Formats: sequence, structure tokens, C-alpha cells
Amino acid sequence: MRPILMKGHERPLTYLKYNREGDLLFSCAKDHTPTVWYAHSGERLGTYGGHSGAVWCCDISRDSSRLITGSADSTASLWDVKSGTQLFCFQFDAPARAVDFAVGDKLAVVTTDPFMGQTSAIHVKTISSDLDNQTGESVLTIKGQGRINNAVWGTLNKTIISAGEDATVRIWDSETGQLLNESSNETGHQKTITSLSMSEDGSHFLTGSSDKSAILWDTRTLTIIKKYVAKSPINAVAMSPLLDHVVIGGGQDAGVVTTTSHRAGQFEAKFFHKIREEEIGGVKGHFGPINALAFNPDGRSFSSGGEDGYVRLHHFDQDYFNIK
Repeated sequence: MRPILMKGHERPLTYLKYNREGDLLFSCAKDHTPTVWYAHSGERLGTYGGHSGAVWCCDISRDSSRLITGSADSTASLWDVKSGTQLFCFQFDAPARAVDFAVGDKLAVVTTDPFMGQTSAIHVKTISSDLDNQTGESVLTIKGQGRINNAVWGTLNKTIISAGEDATVRIWDSETGQLLNESSNETGHQKTITSLSMSEDGSHFLTGSSDKSAILWDTRTLTIIKKYVAKSPINAVAMSPLLDHVVIGGGQDAGVVTTTSHRAGQFEAKFFHKIREEEIGGVKGHFGPINALAFNPDGRSFSSGGEDGYVRLHHFDQDYFNIK
């Protein structure tokens, strides 16, 4: 399985996301410039210029017409995917960390980091189809605990699921902002939750943590379904839409990587059987921790983004589909 190496970023990768059809791949990095690629060939299509800080996260509307990005420059931007034009800029008093379009693309959730004495927050924004009516007002603001690294919409947009620095997964009512459920630190993660990936049908989701574990949760009840254990901190997780496989990647927090931590295999994307919880294989190649992972919606390829500034695109060999 020979990877396609995509070099378009000057700084470490932070996030990868395919569009609904799986023909486009969007990448975010610490170099201020989100980039879009052809998901099959790895050819770079274009960039979105306008941020003045690291871009932490992005999401694409269902019809692939709009992109939303969250950045350390304290803004979240709406872009026209085709032309690269910045359509609107949401201003905040703190770095914007996670972004996610609701089903129907009429709402978006944006989280902001704790900053200058302010707590972290979850903001719900209306996304207008008519740009003249687009406002920066929040429909709902929920104050958070610690830095919130991830926030996604739950089933039917009725809830928002958040996770982050305090190792707790929380489920909020998306209309009232009321806390509905939270995970227990005794059974759940022990350290920062770095990543969260929702299943295609919204019934379960996967979280990765710097406590070297990934957990599969029931979306409604927050029951732990499965747990996958790695040898090093996890920065990114993804689930196959096709097979019962999950992939996790990491290596170390970027801040603590030294020459001594280049032990072979630490920077591998590791595949686990979703049900049996056993490791079934790994894909090496990055020269540093893996910060981002994404499966193509057709399940036939996946991509990884690393601290080394590379995106590696892997089309699976036939052998992969025969793994029992």
C-alpha cells in the first residue's frame, strides 16, 4: 500500500476532513492556510487565505458548497468551497478550537478556548443561506470546563457532545444549554481527550486521549461499548464507514517530542478491530506524531496528517478488505 505524499503545509497538521461524497479532502494546519485536495490523486486544488493564526478544525456543508474553519486568531470563518472566497467571519474573544455543522447546515457549533481569565465556551451560530442576513450573534452560549477540544452535534441536532482537557465527555441540550449527561473519570478517560469521531449513523462515537486509550461510547447513554489501548498518547481517531475497524494515531504531545522519542512504531496509524478490540495492523511513515486521521466516506482509503507537515493518503490494497 504505497501512500501518496501531499506536501502543501509549512507547519504541523491539525485536522483532516473529507466531504460527503469523498472526492475532496480538506486539511488544516498551524500555518494559517486551510487547503483542499482531490481525495483520489492527492492533487492540491486550492487554499483558503485569510486566517492569521493556526487553524485547528474545519467542517464542510452537506452539499460541499461551504467550509467553516476555527482558528487561533479568535475567529471562525465561512468560506465558499469553490472560489475560496471568505463569506463571513465570526469574531470571538478567544481562540476558536472546534467547529461542526448541524445536520441541515442551518446551525454550526464553535468552541472557544479559556483565554485571559475567560472560561472556555460552546457557541451555537445560525448559518444563513442568504449572506446579507448572516449575523455573528450566538443563539446559545454554554460555559465550559477546561479547554474543549471537540464539540459535535448529537442525533437530530437535539444535543451537543463536547470533550477536552478535563477528560470528561458531556452531552448538552442544544436548545437550552442544559447538561444532560457526563462521563465518569473512574471508568472513562483519565487525561485530556484530544479527538472525537462520530459514527455515520450517529449511534456511537470514538474518543482518543493522551491517557493512551481510545473509547467507543453509546451516544444516547454514554455507556462505554469498547476500549482500545495504545502504547503512546493518542492525538487522532477515526472509524471505518465500511468495516468494523478503528484507526488511532499519535505518538506524543508536540511539546514533549525529543530526539529520544523516535522509537520505531510510535508514529504509526494503528488499526484495531472495532468489536474484538485487538490490534490488526499498522501503517508507518510519518516522521513525528500523527495529529489528524480521516476515513474516506467510501471506506476504501484513509489519510493521516502529522507533526512533520505531510498529509499521507493511503488507498487500501485488496488484502485489507480480506482481513478477518
